[in-house]
Amino acid sequence: MQLFNRLYVTDDKNNKTAVFIDLKNLEKNEEEIHEFIDVLVAVSRKDDELIDWEVAKKKLRKKGKL
Repeated sequence: MQLFNRLYVTDDKNNKTAVFIDLKNLEKNEEEIHEFIDVLVAVSRKDDELIDWEVAKKKLRKKGKL
């Protein structure tokens, strides 16, 4: 079930590279759009290297971000 209109931009191999969301739908479907974006981010990071949480905290502290 599609809760809001969206349009995908694809490259020459038909891979999705961008998505347009109609701003008219933003207010009435804000929660669904945020969930959609969370899924997009998760999928884009599925092959990222995993780091132990303690190691990540040390790196963040070293950079002054925690």
